[in-house]
Amino acid sequence: MDWLFWAVVAVIGAAMVIAGIIVIRDRGELPPPPERDELESATPGEPAEAPREPDVVEPEAPGFEQPEAAGSRFARLRRRLAGSNNTLARALADLLSVDRLDSETWDDFEATLIASDLGVGPTTELTEALRRQLAVDGVADPARAREVLRTELLRLVDPSLDRTLHLDPTDGVPAVALVVGVNGTGKTTTVGKLARVLVAEGKDVVLGAADTFRAAAAEQLSTWGERVGVHTVRGPEGGDPASVAFDAVAQGADTGADVVIVDTAGRLHTKVGLMDELGKVKRVIERRAPVSEVLLVLDATTGQNGMMQARIFAEVVDVTGVVLTKLDGSAKGGIVVQVQRELGVPVKLVGLGEGVDDLAPFDPEGFVAGILGE
Repeated sequence: MDWLFWAVVAVIGAAMVIAGIIVIRDRGELPPPPERDELESATPGEPAEAPREPDVVEPEAPGFEQPEAAGSRFARLRRRLAGSNNTLARALADLLSVDRLDSETWDDFEATLIASDLGVGPTTELTEALRRQLAVDGVADPARAREVLRTELLRLVDPSLDRTLHLDPTDGVPAVALVVGVNGTGKTTTVGKLARVLVAEGKDVVLGAADTFRAAAAEQLSTWGERVGVHTVRGPEGGDPASVAFDAVAQGADTGADVVIVDTAGRLHTKVGLMDELGKVKRVIERRAPVSEVLLVLDATTGQNGMMQARIFAEVVDVTGVVLTKLDGSAKGGIVVQVQRELGVPVKLVGLGEGVDDLAPFDPEGFVAGILGE
């Protein structure tokens, strides 16, 4: 019977050893056995290679987008204009393509220019100048005719206007840009794109979301700012826009920012109360810092309706410059001349499309070259 006793003890001992091994493995103190593939791949007579630890990929540090340099942006507009069916470009191309310049040709040319939103006055000036200079040679010499077109069109666009964005801080106070315009012109988007332009130039920018009436406006503006590392000052929905604008400028001054850009609600020109409020926003800002630029955002495709809006805004806030959005292949182009004549202020920036960097300083020579297909 002794042998039976010792047999039972041996079985129990073996069971305890096996159980201990299982517990240790469950606790992670022993590595799991090699996979079958690892055993089969080992060289005969050599131990199987221990499984590799997985590569640890450290998450990248959060960064900001690098905006495109402002200098290269307008070149894209020039290419678009040159390859587009722009009304103004088509009128000039048609004039160069005829064999003889008769009264009917000039009448058609004049009508097309007016349709391009050039305006009656500038159209008459351009037509009379071209008729006078091309009276002798006509278009028999295409190079000469094109040079005359370029000279007269450039004169209308007026390269002598100061298109500089005056947004340099003075005496520790940030420059302030107030951006105005009706809903639907791309105003808030323009503010975000302008911030990218300024960041690309090395400026420290603060955004003010003073459009407190449109729920998505502040969120939209904050998203634009986050992409290039720009802080956005917001207020409660439906709050006082002037208060938000003032806080943004105050924060810009306290943090040593170079520029504060204030987005405003899309004022309908028919609502006098809202227009008066826009004047209030400007006056409140000026308690803290002078407003360096008042930029009016206009949709280049709206024609005469856009011009009516422009005149109303100019009366309320003393517009210093115009931003024309959607000035690409679908726009008529002539509105550049008309809006400058109507307001007496230059087009300073143009929107080229929907891309984040599709906002560029306006270049008169490049614009004319694009219109002429060069």
